[in-house]
Amino acid sequence: MRSFSVTAKGSVEKCRILCRARVLSGLKEKIGGRRAFVFTDENVLGLYGKAIKRALPDVPVYAMKAGENFKTPQTLFDLLGKMAEAKLNRTSVLVALGGGVVGDVGGLAASLYMRGIACIQVPTTLLAQVDSSVGGKTAVDFCGVKNLVGAFHQPELVLVDPAFLRTLPPRELRCGLGEIIKHGALDGEIFDRLVAQEDLFDLKFLAEIVPENIAYKLSVVRRDPHETGLRRCLNLGHTTGHALELADGALSHGEYVLLGILYEARLARAHTECDGKYLDALEALCRRVLVCDPATFDVENAATAALLDKKNTSAGTVTITAPAKKGEYVLLELPYGAYARELASIRRELC
Repeated sequence: MRSFSVTAKGSVEKCRILCRARVLSGLKEKIGGRRAFVFTDENVLGLYGKAIKRALPDVPVYAMKAGENFKTPQTLFDLLGKMAEAKLNRTSVLVALGGGVVGDVGGLAASLYMRGIACIQVPTTLLAQVDSSVGGKTAVDFCGVKNLVGAFHQPELVLVDPAFLRTLPPRELRCGLGEIIKHGALDGEIFDRLVAQEDLFDLKFLAEIVPENIAYKLSVVRRDPHETGLRRCLNLGHTTGHALELADGALSHGEYVLLGILYEARLARAHTECDGKYLDALEALCRRVLVCDPATFDVENAATAALLDKKNTSAGTVTITAPAKKGEYVLLELPYGAYARELASIRRELC
């Protein structure tokens, strides 16, 4: 078992993260005598419904429809209604058991219900384990923009079990590897491990590198819990990745992050004092995981979508966290027209 405890800078909130096997069997003990409520999705309920019932036999369970398309205000308020029906109070705890969508919606519901109740995150996907369950970001999509409505709400506990990875299809592993490679672009030790690993989909390797990714992300969150400075580095690949996701929508979030890293590495070559050999290795790493053609997307529509990104700092510009050298990044602000032209040019390069 590997355990982390973090109190973010300037925050009274403390979050504990446990990486170990059989986390469901220990849930009742973690909840204690509090009234609890389990929130999950229909896919996870199908896989682990019996295990949930064994672990928490008297706890109500509510399952949303699975998928990013249901990460909506309607799903959020449906959940809040079920929590009210269950007569949760301010000492209650919400258990968010699932991938990133469940964690985001459940965490936001916990932050809103009675102005905030405790939340335990039990991430069941690789992406959720290394990224979305850690750091306290919660949100739903709104008005066609990803994560437009949200809040920072640190879970009191995150339980990470490598056994959940055994049920994931290859696409879900690729999705998580998108965030792992992002961390590798920011941390030299993780990057070197990824480059040296022959099979990036090996479950034993992934179980070993998940805690390293959590430790890296926590090192950032401790210093910048509310994304006012350093934490912006974790947006690497996400501006263009989110834009392609909005314009296309056929792939998983992590796959779009990988595409975003590819495109933004090319932007770094054009606008920064970068290390070309390092960027070659980073692009090669992304291509080892991706199975799609990186040049088949409508980058013009993506450029328009990028203007709506909440990370932008001024009107008419697109803000990018771009990889530059091993373990280093730069913040770029590009006018919309220049960004659109360069995406089109990069697409031609990638053909």
